[in-house]
Amino acid sequence: MQSIDFGNLAQYRENDHFEVKSAEKGLPQSLWETYSAFANTSGGTIVLGIKENKDHSFSVTGITGQERLLKEFWDTINNHKKVNVNILTGNMVSVEEAAGKNVICISVPRANRTDKPIYIGSDIFSGTFRRNGEGDYHCTREEITNMLRDQSAVSQDSKLLEEMNTDVFDPEAVQRYRTIFSNVRPGHIWATLADELFLEKIGAAAHSERDGKLHPVGAGLLMFGFEYTIVREYGSYFLDYREELSPDTRWTDRVISSSGDWSGNIFDFFFRIYSKLVAGIKIPFKLEQEIRIDDTPVHKAIREALANALIHANYYGRRGIVIIKKQNSISISNPGILRIAPEEAISGGLSDPRNSILIKMFNLINIGERAGSGLPGIFSAWMQNGWEPPKLNESFDPDRTELLVPLPEEDKKVTQKVTQKVTVNQNRILTELQKNQFVTQKELAEIIGISKVHINKNMMRLQEMNLIRRVGPDKTGYWEIIK
Repeated sequence: MQSIDFGNLAQYRENDHFEVKSAEKGLPQSLWETYSAFANTSGGTIVLGIKENKDHSFSVTGITGQERLLKEFWDTINNHKKVNVNILTGNMVSVEEAAGKNVICISVPRANRTDKPIYIGSDIFSGTFRRNGEGDYHCTREEITNMLRDQSAVSQDSKLLEEMNTDVFDPEAVQRYRTIFSNVRPGHIWATLADELFLEKIGAAAHSERDGKLHPVGAGLLMFGFEYTIVREYGSYFLDYREELSPDTRWTDRVISSSGDWSGNIFDFFFRIYSKLVAGIKIPFKLEQEIRIDDTPVHKAIREALANALIHANYYGRRGIVIIKKQNSISISNPGILRIAPEEAISGGLSDPRNSILIKMFNLINIGERAGSGLPGIFSAWMQNGWEPPKLNESFDPDRTELLVPLPEEDKKVTQKVTQKVTVNQNRILTELQKNQFVTQKELAEIIGISKVHINKNMMRLQEMNLIRRVGPDKTGYWEIIK
């Protein structure tokens, strides 16, 4: 909602958040369409008594019989046969003066998800609108279904999938999760449980009252399932990571969930993609309990941004999760709009998760933030460094949320160097060097399982890329990872 300067109407144009109507013949029917549209989108202001001209400028026509119009307005908005829900309070409707004439100003807030969709008439599918630029449009059946799904107090990922068994889980992904769990929570009572009981404790599976057997829940399927089993429940499920670091090629690296050469679940996707997102950004390289830990606010911000998209996505929505890394930005987008207003999400303190079990499972391995502190940390990290702030955008039909994170200028050249891709073996060498800076090439060859000749070539390449350097003489010196 915006405060209108009625003494300077020339500065305004109709847009996503502002609409004028002449109301010369009483309350126009289109008023209720715009009320529905603003409430179902991001809120906005409607002014009755102003006419939009062909050149998009405004003429003040004023209103007559304001008491009658106000009574008619409140009678209609409180009539459930005309409008399903009234989300306005008395101070949101006022009489103002413009060009010496009275106008009615109506400030429509963004509706809570529990009230959406706001619709007019008796048919939800023909009476639900959203805002797009200067106009209101009828919502599609898919948009309305998504709003109805978000109404529920039950977490979207808690659905028990009784037609599936736990064999839809990738056992290797489960074991990788358990290893991390044991490392970050040493001595935890769950660490020694059998797999099925462990999965039940973390919320990935539950027993059915119908047959008494253990079945996956939606969160467990997303977290540990094979891609070909995930799409049986989430038909539009798709994870897509692209590096577009060179203008001469469509992409320099790409990872998609449907490739068939890895599990395709969101747990493995997180760990595959995270290292790619932070590659080339000036952050310390550190290992703690076999898990790479980066201790800067920038590193944490990027980790949170990736986790947020995976945790808060509407996996029934279209187009999947798309992450694009360019030389000067990272774009992270997911299906589903925010369940609170963007400004509330950025300021923090409020949280309304779509998938609360996924939050729990990520939190158990120290990924993700509770109580709405994730996004504020991302914006805070960029602000503290004096960088261009991230942008949080919503779009509709289909519903999507995008976080656009500008990369700092000082890191762009570093990012460009990473177009010389680090291989799997080179990453393994870096990991072993972090554990033991005095490790020999012979020892590395035995640990990694490749020849000493290949170790030597890879280490020379890492030195050329300015990622490692040798300190001291060959026999008594050590390897240093360049931070």
